[in-house]
Amino acid sequence: MHDPSHGHAGHSHSHAPKDFGRAFAIGVGLNLGFVAIEAVFGILANSTALLADAGHNLSDVIGLLIAWGATILAKRPPSERFTYGLRGTSILAALGNALLLIFACGAIAWEAVWRLIEPQEVASVTVMVVAGVGILINSITAWLFMRGRKSDLNIRGAYLHMVADAAVSLGVVVAGGAILLTGWLWLDPLTSLVIVAVILWGTFGLLRDSIRLSLAAVPAHLELTEVKNCLEGLQGVARVHHVHVWAMSTTEVALTAHLVMPGGHPGNAFLEAAAHELRERFGIDHPTLQIELGEGLPDSEAVTAASRHRSQRGPLQSSALP
Repeated sequence: MHDPSHGHAGHSHSHAPKDFGRAFAIGVGLNLGFVAIEAVFGILANSTALLADAGHNLSDVIGLLIAWGATILAKRPPSERFTYGLRGTSILAALGNALLLIFACGAIAWEAVWRLIEPQEVASVTVMVVAGVGILINSITAWLFMRGRKSDLNIRGAYLHMVADAAVSLGVVVAGGAILLTGWLWLDPLTSLVIVAVILWGTFGLLRDSIRLSLAAVPAHLELTEVKNCLEGLQGVARVHHVHVWAMSTTEVALTAHLVMPGGHPGNAFLEAAAHELRERFGIDHPTLQIELGEGLPDSEAVTAASRHRSQRGPLQSSALP
């Protein structure tokens, strides 16, 4: 015997994406201007390190635009076609950013290898000055996204890009100084390859997490066993099965589960309390709990439980909590 009642409780949006529109606008503006400066002086200084950093910063501008667009789309209300809205675009944006970074790394590495084979003169002082400006700009932009880096994979992608860029610009300054002191021209393309390694290292986690979320995996900060134990510990729950946990976006988590409760439907207060527990302990914003009377019970017990439930609540029906 099954009770097909579904409790949709606790649909709070306390974990919804915060408004980073201003941070994105400032970040895009600063980095776009810096890309132009780096590209011009990279050509004038004949520096692949500067050109590589300019190319990477351009990919970051595109990445910021993608992430910005995703935060806007994530706020769109649900529709008959997209019943969860467009929250999932934030996951796609994080994945797109990771792939964009990998593509940029391939282009940078290709050019750097050729420069290693045929080293060319570099205007070291120009390289150092321009890269120094880059440290300042990237640090400011990273600071703008700092508060959202732990709660939103999409914002984390933007933050990591900026932190990596600041570190890369520092490396370019060091390389320019080393070339100025030693005259070793091969340090310029070598620095480009180090830049690629740094970017790829920082991108791996972003790529892994975004792929997992896009495949509806349990978010990394959750342990499914702990969630199951929590549900099984609720009063009146004999068994839990068909538990599914996935990310609706880079900030919101959903859950569906079947709770076997031989005593009958526990009422809306139970569903509200369960939703609160899941939200507070695990950050699960959208729980859907299906109550079942219990499989394997003797027919007489199942009929008694169902009759008791009907007498208390009327005919079995779906109940939804806001």
